[in-house]
This record gives sequence, C-alpha cells and structure tokens, in this order.
Amino acid sequence: MCVATHMNLKKVINASGRMSILGVSTLSDDVLEAMKYGGQHYFEMKELHEEAGRIISTYMHTEAAMVTNSASSAITLAVAGIMTRNEVPVEQLFEQRHQQSGHILIMTGHLIDYGAPVELMIRLGGGNVKTVGYANGCTLEQIKHAVDDDTIAMLFVQSHHCVQKNMPSLKAVGALMKELQLPFIVDAAAEADMTGYASDADLLIYSGSKAIEGPTTGILAGKKKYVEFAKQHYRGIGRAMKVGKESIFGLLKALADYDAFHAQDEQSKQLAIIKQLQCLNDVPGVEVTIHQDEAGRAINRARVTIDHHLASYDAAYVVHALKEGDVAVYTRDYNVNNGFFDIDPRSLDMADAQYISDRIKQIMEVA
Repeated sequence: MCVATHMNLKKVINASGRMSILGVSTLSDDVLEAMKYGGQHYFEMKELHEEAGRIISTYMHTEAAMVTNSASSAITLAVAGIMTRNEVPVEQLFEQRHQQSGHILIMTGHLIDYGAPVELMIRLGGGNVKTVGYANGCTLEQIKHAVDDDTIAMLFVQSHHCVQKNMPSLKAVGALMKELQLPFIVDAAAEADMTGYASDADLLIYSGSKAIEGPTTGILAGKKKYVEFAKQHYRGIGRAMKVGKESIFGLLKALADYDAFHAQDEQSKQLAIIKQLQCLNDVPGVEVTIHQDEAGRAINRARVTIDHHLASYDAAYVVHALKEGDVAVYTRDYNVNNGFFDIDPRSLDMADAQYISDRIKQIMEVA
C-alpha cells in the first residue's frame, strides 16, 4: 500500500520550475529502477564514489568529479577543500578558519537566497565572505582591487536569480582569476549546460535534481587537485552530507538520459503548453505572452500579465488563489508586485495547462 494514502497531502501542479520547495523534479521509471538496483545491493562505497566520479567527469568534460548530497553541500565542500588543501587535517578545518582569514570573493549581486543564503554555505566550509561591487553592478577592476593576501578563491553564481545588468561575464571573471592564479568556483546548480563552463572554472557545481532530473544530489566537478581537496572532507564535515548508494545510481542514470536528451523536442513541448495557456487572452485584463529565461537558458515561459483596472483581481490575488485551491498550483511569482507572474511549462503536461487555464478563469469569475 502506498504510504501517501495515509498522509494528508494536497496535490500540487508545479508551474514554478525545478524548485526545492516542491521537491525539485519528478523521476523517470528508468531512474527509479537504477535507484532500486543501488538500494538492493552492497558496494564498497569508496570504490563506488571513485567510479561514479570518473563517469560524471566524462559528461562534464572535466578532469575529475564527485557526488555530493546537494549543490549546497558541493559549495561547502569546495570551500572546505580549498581551505585545508593537503596542508591541514580535515578535522582541523575550523581551527584553520581561526588561523587563516580565508576570504572567498563573491559579487554583491550574487548574494542570493535560494532557500538558504549562499554565503552561509561558504561559511560552513570554513571560508569568510568578502563581497565586491554593488547590488546594481560590478566591474573587473573592482574585483581585481578586492583581491589581497587573504583571498583564497572566488565564487561566481550562474543563475537567473542574480543581478544580470552591469555585471562582468563568467568568462571574463574566469580569465581574471586565471591571471591572478586564484581558484574559480562556479555555482551553476540549475543550469542546463553541463559542459560550457568547464574551460573557465576550476570547480563546477550542479544540482543533480534540477535540469538533470535525478534524485536529490549534487555534483562537484573540475580540476583534479581541487576535487581531491574536497573529497578529503568526506571524512570531515562531508560525513554530515553523505549521499546514499541508491542516489548515486539514480544520478548516473539521469545523467546518461540527459546526455541523450533532445533539446529541440523540449522546446516544442514548452511552446505547445504556452499556446494552450494563451486561451487566457480572452479573459478581460489578462495577457499571456512568451517570455524567455532571463539568464539565457533554453526555457520559454508563459508570462501572465494582469491589468487590475480591467480584470476582476490583480496578479497577487490570482497567485494566492491558485495555491489555495483543492489542487495547489505554484507559479513563478517573483514579480506579482509588478502585475505579472510566469508559468514554467517544463513540469507540465497539456492536462495541467488546461487545469491552470480553467482555474484562472474560475478565479476571475469568467463563465
């Protein structure tokens, strides 16, 4: 009997995207089968980790890789590895923090909260956060002048959540870090491009459960020496972040499927669902348009703009009412104060799109 039948859980339609608050992604039957295999057998875990890292690095086009239990823990382990290198025992990480300033540079516009503050993950790894630039921009010169003897690395967050305007590109910052001979960590947790940053970063961080659609996991990939530094912390703070064998097998299967994934088919699916949602253009005060991802990812979303002068209710009311229905519909509601919200089609099917359309018409009291 399914455990869920004994739990008081509301059905959710995820029109928000690959969000942790909704469980990120659903898993394919093949991924679940791989997890079942991993869960029903024993392995020498050190050997499993090594072999998984070898396979993942081929997908990432990096020298090495390791599996973590989340992208957040990958940030922490990356920083911890750079803090101790091969010079300090991992169990003395926090003693090292008191002896070494260990500044990790991050642009102010990258200080995001993705469910937890990114700077907290840096501190958990033993590093100290040193911000550079302003909330509305940063320059390479500002970054260069922020580097001092206490600087041990820079973290760049590649995300649509970050400030996009007046910011140096990942490639430009990576080139500067090479010039300054500082490790460059790139947090690309939700990105779909698995290989595009390998030549610019020393360490790359991905979520295994977002674009890849695997189980809750993370990936830390990059230069072999930095990955090896981080791996040492499996027997330190990483022990509290360990990943199970079933999740490793699920991640490997999801990666294999993702590598064979046809982006063109996904684009067609997104546009078909948006077209279905555009029937809402018949509702007074509502306009549905196609909006491309702010950070340049291959994602098309339906932008629902509501003119509160013409419509029965404003965008904030509609978003709230969608969540409070018998079926909870979660949208991307970051801009309801500006009169619009987005619907991410990646986790939807045509029946979901029809339900959302009907529900918005119901909220708007359209017969």
